[in-house]
Amino acid sequence: MPLALSRSAVLYFDHNATHPLSETAKRAWLDAVEKFPANPSSPHRLGQRAEAALQNARERLAAILGCGADEIVFTGGATESANTVLAQFDDVSVSAIEHPCVMESSRGKSVCLLPSAAAGVVAVPSFDADRPQLVALMAANNETGVLQPWRDALALCREHGVKFFCDAAQWIGRMPAEGLGACDLVSGCAHKFGGPQGVGFLKCPANFPPLLRGGPQEEGRRAGTENVAGILAMVAALEEREVAIRDGAVSERIEWRVHFENDLLAALPRARVLGAGAERLWNTVSVIMPEQPDCRRRWVVVMDKLGFAVSTGSACASGKEKPSHVLTAMCVPPEDAGRALRFSAGWTTTRDDWRALLEGVKNAAREMGVSSA
Repeated sequence: MPLALSRSAVLYFDHNATHPLSETAKRAWLDAVEKFPANPSSPHRLGQRAEAALQNARERLAAILGCGADEIVFTGGATESANTVLAQFDDVSVSAIEHPCVMESSRGKSVCLLPSAAAGVVAVPSFDADRPQLVALMAANNETGVLQPWRDALALCREHGVKFFCDAAQWIGRMPAEGLGACDLVSGCAHKFGGPQGVGFLKCPANFPPLLRGGPQEEGRRAGTENVAGILAMVAALEEREVAIRDGAVSERIEWRVHFENDLLAALPRARVLGAGAERLWNTVSVIMPEQPDCRRRWVVVMDKLGFAVSTGSACASGKEKPSHVLTAMCVPPEDAGRALRFSAGWTTTRDDWRALLEGVKNAAREMGVSSA
């Protein structure tokens, strides 16, 4: 079971919201807490040791992304990073399926929404005489797992002298990070791939203005004492994921996901997998579930009762009455969007876990009176 603390009760399929802390990250965090207790801005030897460890982590992360260490700023997460970026631009083109942290940070600006096809892939922007200052396009969508053409968008932005921002929170730690460092601005966060919550980074130019002001930390680009233990744990977790990716662990996990989808559609033919015709993350399946006789019963509640932690979409948008903006951009009708379920696996999820999830969905369908015809 992916969650040791509730092994007997819950099978966890909500890793796009948060991936449980990996053992590698936990060891790195505990080691750092013991070795580097001081503030890295302090001038004494303990402070300088912490600063050296921080710089080492910066260089390791930069090597993974393919950029300079001086372009890495450590933040409190992808939301802070996105707010930092969007605060500096007034005229932006933003994909219609961006994470809420990007959408909300764009409010009050001159915004052009880049449309999504029904499969969940955003159209690469085209520029005329009125070019935006910034284009924001995520690497992989958090609700559907659909991979976005960020490399094509980057190339076009380069050609026209437009800055490009890529929210890579769902990509990093699941897909190869190589090449992301070529983007002008990239955000990521530790808790999506097994690092601790409350830690992230922003790849940006050396002179990028800060959002948080105060002390001179991060070369003046982000005030506040750095979370040394959290940062070291994040980088350790990411290095572990990069090794697994290079060793071919992704292809096997894609097979598990595909088998689950095929078996699910065979059991519930009226279900629909979102983004089925597009390339997607190996861990994510977003499904419009069949209609149930009692519309007051919710799939996610029944699944939870049966011992499966799944999601209706973005954890940052849960609890809202209106349909997901991502599904709206994909032309999913509101009545269908209300039956969306997202299953997102993690690195500790097994083939047997996927099989158990399938049985759980079948049991939920029976309990809700949904016909398999």
